[in-house]
Amino acid sequence: MTCPTRDIPIHSWPGSYYINSEKRWDAGTLSLTRTMLRFTSYQSKENLVGFRLSRIMEIKMESSSFIFSTLTVLEHGNIKHWFGSLRPNRVVVYNVLEHFWRERLLSPSAEVQGAEAQPTKGRELINLVAGAQRRLEDTGNVLHHQGEQFDNIMHGLGKIDSDLGVADRLLSELESPPWWPFGKLPWKSQQDVKAEHAAREAACKGTGTGKHRVITSVPAIVSRGGDSNLKPGCLMVMVSSLEVRDTNYVLLHRFQRDEVDDIRVHNPYEISVRQRFIGKPDICFRLLSAKMPEAMSVLEIQYKKKVEYTSEYSAFMTTPATTPCDQDQGSIWNAGLLQYQETEVPMTVPAGELSQLQVHVLKPEVTQAEAQEIRQMLMQLKNLALEAETELERQDEALDILTSSTDRATMHIDKHTCRMKRLL
Repeated sequence: MTCPTRDIPIHSWPGSYYINSEKRWDAGTLSLTRTMLRFTSYQSKENLVGFRLSRIMEIKMESSSFIFSTLTVLEHGNIKHWFGSLRPNRVVVYNVLEHFWRERLLSPSAEVQGAEAQPTKGRELINLVAGAQRRLEDTGNVLHHQGEQFDNIMHGLGKIDSDLGVADRLLSELESPPWWPFGKLPWKSQQDVKAEHAAREAACKGTGTGKHRVITSVPAIVSRGGDSNLKPGCLMVMVSSLEVRDTNYVLLHRFQRDEVDDIRVHNPYEISVRQRFIGKPDICFRLLSAKMPEAMSVLEIQYKKKVEYTSEYSAFMTTPATTPCDQDQGSIWNAGLLQYQETEVPMTVPAGELSQLQVHVLKPEVTQAEAQEIRQMLMQLKNLALEAETELERQDEALDILTSSTDRATMHIDKHTCRMKRLL
């Protein structure tokens, strides 16, 4: 039996757990949190088992007594845990657990960060700068694709201006009197019109390629609507759309950027994307991913007004990532150090009278290597910020050109419209 915990689960499933010492099954709830997998009994309201996800060695679907379908989790030390009667079914539970186990907790960063070691101040600063760097890189990608769209618009306006010049020559031919000997349009101008038409089609094809460029893609567990059958797949964030695909990258649904009505964030790892209709059911996909924070850094920029954070998300974020159950002897030792840090350590102490705890307090919280790493990351952040500033200045100039070109094209269209009305 383990101590109670306040860590809010990412996902929970009703089921039963086999107590090996008593040779019986006990009904309860299997819960997946940010760091742990635990089973809580309905009868005693206590955790029958709880262990860190980093201790998992294997997750399998097996049978108990050759009849009952179960899910087994092998923990370090060859400790096997049996879970049965899982609802909606064991395949759904297996997909979610296996996804988080492989994608998040067995990543290189998770392997280096031991369960017992708490991050230092320097490591916390490095993590904050790394998060800011990823966010700025995502912002730079969005700015780059936005600049490509501006370039395509300017190219299209140039074609419109060329077509308006052709229309001006045609109207001049129509407005000329019948006795004018030069009233027939030259053959060369017709060829120019055909060439411009072919160039316009080529430009449209080039624009389509940019729209379908992938900004980021994350593996995810996917379900549609109220369906509880969670299946592995992926979420692809593109310049002008969101695509949900299955594990074989077969397209399940494409949300165009203007078709997305809301993106609800249930917790840092789970979102739902909805497209509303009148007179027929809405299209809604729910996606659960250990790498969802990477996708959210882009979605918050592209769909800023459509992202909604639920009360579940607020409760999840206010819950500490570690719980009393996560602490072992090493973490209890660290807790003692935190209490000891509140006391003042005299600057002049006779030799041999410094305790081990006081020596630990006098150590710098940021090492020289960590400071050097932070300095390099800050330089990268500065370069990214300068590149973003340069791109924004270029786009400001492009917007000024687009404004003047649009005004000029509008004026020419109005002028040609009046000339055509006079010919009728």
